[in-house]
Amino acid sequence: MTALKIVLGNQNYSSWSLRPWLALKHLGVPFEEVVIPLDQPHTREEILRFSPSGRVPALLDGDLTVWDSLAICEYLHEKFPERHLWPADGKARATARSVSAEMHSGFAALRQDLPMKFRESLPMQSFRAEVKQDIERIVEIWTQCRRRFGGGQPFLFGAFSIADAMYGPVVSRFRTYGVKLQGAPAEYVETMLATPAMKDWLRAARAETHRMARYEVQKP
Repeated sequence: MTALKIVLGNQNYSSWSLRPWLALKHLGVPFEEVVIPLDQPHTREEILRFSPSGRVPALLDGDLTVWDSLAICEYLHEKFPERHLWPADGKARATARSVSAEMHSGFAALRQDLPMKFRESLPMQSFRAEVKQDIERIVEIWTQCRRRFGGGQPFLFGAFSIADAMYGPVVSRFRTYGVKLQGAPAEYVETMLATPAMKDWLRAARAETHRMARYEVQKP
């Protein structure tokens, strides 16, 4: 069986790359990683060697290329159905897909003001109203999903699912920028950060040397 290959961006910054990588780690199948530094003179040229979109992430499975984080997760679900990357229950599965799609296409203010800087600790004292609204919606999603479908288990839909992979970068953002949480949402953040996969990603983010200047803190 040919090993899967996933093409990623900088692990400190690339939230899109983290999502399908978390799903792959959960599956426990062998895969190869190719990390391409972003915002470099030859970045697009390098990515185009693997992905027709010119963007990361991309998954290579033999002669097949799948790009876009959510599309990759869906492909992994179909390739490894016995691992139940989506919940088995129909209502839970529909809700999990809905909140994952909402994460995929929404929360523009949070993305703009709180870019993923996985290894950093940059607590903020206040947030714009639009960012607060995004945070409140995410907290609502986490609370409702765990209450309705969690079954007393630690993840959004009980067992780990694509929904958790999709919200993994937000977990890191909340830690980086010191978003204050209580109750189930705070427990969920701690659960996600304690997973071996998130710890592995943090080690990789700390080890990498390439930087994205537009995301670095500007020193006075």
